[in-house]
Amino acid sequence: MSKNISDARLVPTSDWSASPRTVVITGVTGQVAEVVATELSRDHEVVGLARFTDEAARRRLEECGVECIPTDLLTAEFVGVPTDVDAVLNFAVVKSQRWDVDLRANAESAGLLMAHTKPKAFLHCSSTGVYAAAGSEVLDERAPLGDNHAPIMPTYSISKIAAEEVVRTMCRHLNIPTTIARLNVPYGVGPLGEPRGWPAFHLAMMQAGMAIPVEADQPNLFNPINLLDIAASIPALLEAATVPATILNWAGVEQVSLEEWCEFLADRCGLTASFEVTDSTIGGVTVDTSKMQSICGATKVSWQEGFAALADAYLVGEGAHTSSTER
Repeated sequence: MSKNISDARLVPTSDWSASPRTVVITGVTGQVAEVVATELSRDHEVVGLARFTDEAARRRLEECGVECIPTDLLTAEFVGVPTDVDAVLNFAVVKSQRWDVDLRANAESAGLLMAHTKPKAFLHCSSTGVYAAAGSEVLDERAPLGDNHAPIMPTYSISKIAAEEVVRTMCRHLNIPTTIARLNVPYGVGPLGEPRGWPAFHLAMMQAGMAIPVEADQPNLFNPINLLDIAASIPALLEAATVPATILNWAGVEQVSLEEWCEFLADRCGLTASFEVTDSTIGGVTVDTSKMQSICGATKVSWQEGFAALADAYLVGEGAHTSSTER
């Protein structure tokens, strides 16, 4: 089963893919964006922006035909970055935990990027971490915003909220059709067959005999989404771009708890899952995917299938290739 998932290419039905496009992707060496760039480069001209401190990732991308342009969003100097492109996918995120740095790099730079590239469509990858903590309540796009990630990443949620507001403003000011997609828990298997995402770190923790931190309000529910489903949904999300911006939850249609997926991974890998209740972690964030499904359709990789592939990739690599946290 996992082989089918690892080998699959989910082909979108959107007309956006009917002809080759020029697509700029920021944060292209990250765990999500690298997979998206690799998939889109099959049919489109892809320009990848990042600092490229990971030379191996740059080589992988260039071998797939991605043009790599070193760019630092903190300085927002877009030397060599093309303008008037078909689409920009903004996956870059800076998590220095320094307020001045993170607000400038995540929020201000998003608006400056839109002004420089002047794309026909802009997709901004946000996070369901922008929602106020609500336990097991299913959150739609109108739910209250708040400092969800404060216990472990003090600047993250506020920077993400700020970035959304800058993007919404520039969408209207520059008349750039925009989609803001709030990503839940991305996971999957990377180009080298390595497990990626937060669940991969849970596997590494269990392999090291460490307890998984969980919030007291259990079960901690999420909507994990496989990297293949993320890549497949890009064309439809771009076609859904509007002025003012379209805002939606970007997540798997199945609800599953952190506790359940850790037990599943542990059982498949011959490990033991143990949990430590603490306030110093992220609580569950589970979301309504109705709006996403009306645009992209339902996600196709079931969580059991996807997590089985993740576990099998981990076993093959003996846990040696847990991914970078850069996205």
